[in-house]
Amino acid sequence: MQEDFLHYVWKHKAFSTGSLKTTRDESVSILKLGVHNHNSGPDFFNAQLSINGQLWAGNVEIHVKSSDWYVHGHEKDKAYDNVILHVVWEHNTEVFRSDNSVIPTLELKPLVNRNLINNYKVLLQSKSWINCEAHYPEVDEFVLNNWIERLYIERLERKSNDILKMLKDSQNDWEAVLFKMLLKNFGLKVNGESFLSLANSLDYSVVRKLQHNILDMEALLFGQAGLLEDDVQESYFLDLKRRYQFLAQKFKLSNQEVLPLQFFRLRPPNFPTIRISQFVNLYATEHQLFSKIMNTTTVEGLYEIFGKTVTDFWMTHYTFKTASKSSKKNISKSFVDLLIINTIIPLKFCYAKAKGENVEQSLFNVLKDINAEKNSIVEKFLQLRAMEKNALSSQALLQLKAFYCDKNNCLQCAIGNSLIIKN
Repeated sequence: MQEDFLHYVWKHKAFSTGSLKTTRDESVSILKLGVHNHNSGPDFFNAQLSINGQLWAGNVEIHVKSSDWYVHGHEKDKAYDNVILHVVWEHNTEVFRSDNSVIPTLELKPLVNRNLINNYKVLLQSKSWINCEAHYPEVDEFVLNNWIERLYIERLERKSNDILKMLKDSQNDWEAVLFKMLLKNFGLKVNGESFLSLANSLDYSVVRKLQHNILDMEALLFGQAGLLEDDVQESYFLDLKRRYQFLAQKFKLSNQEVLPLQFFRLRPPNFPTIRISQFVNLYATEHQLFSKIMNTTTVEGLYEIFGKTVTDFWMTHYTFKTASKSSKKNISKSFVDLLIINTIIPLKFCYAKAKGENVEQSLFNVLKDINAEKNSIVEKFLQLRAMEKNALSSQALLQLKAFYCDKNNCLQCAIGNSLIIKN
């Protein structure tokens, strides 16, 4: 038996509540179960109980055995003096407050349905890819759909913490945050951290001054990324190098903290040179980019904003040194989808939250118009049961796997709950 399961039983009142008695034969009526405390101190705060007709308000502590009270040293901690009920699976000793008064004890073992216990054990003892793999297809569709939406909001809230840290570091400059997030995600997985270090190497005030001059912006980013240090005798390269040398001196730039960029094993369209040029074109051609993105509510509108290409040189190159067959190298819709999922939607959510606005449904609508990411985790879930193949579902399933399935948090999962309480 695990304490987590007993917390679940108490929190959901998953036990027989008729004619409750303490181990000293005192009648118990539960008026309020209390608020689950996940930090130090008693397990449930502000419970309200009637014990032998006397109304009590205070905290509830839960253990597998009564003697765990002493194992955990609660008798030495005054924070536990206001515990009004000790809930245990098995009662094996009396426990006392520091004033030597007995704390009433409720034993759960005879009150919990055996099916509930068996379902819990079967779920947690599974050796499958996910604990509920065998029963996942049986989960009620209404339960699953509601949980999917809740999981996605959780994912957005987690990403909001990173955004708020960026916002604080940028002195509440939302445009600077957008710049950093976009540049990071233009680098995808391979160069994401390098592109973020590139963004962090610049004060956004410099970007504001240069962003509508394409050559200066390319010189700024290519130079800070260390891509203008080669000995290349080509007019475009030499022009960028001269511009960067001037900008570095003018704005006192340093690129010592910028992480090296990776080209190895990347397809040429994903080379950092191409992504930087596309990024520069976005900033050079879109005025008031942050406001425009925040005010755009459709996928089609976002595709239009991000439908950029590269500057002329990069139409015939993938690197500074070697020419290639001419191609426009437009940002693809699949790439924009990733930007929407990883940058635009989290930023919209966080910005609306800061303004006290609720935009969840409009964000859901955008995500439902985007195809699910191609991911081995998502594909495995879809093999277990059919569901909508959109970005909302795929993002929620990634959250489910990482923060519930992999951590055996079935008791905190709506899917796990539904399987535990089934008859």
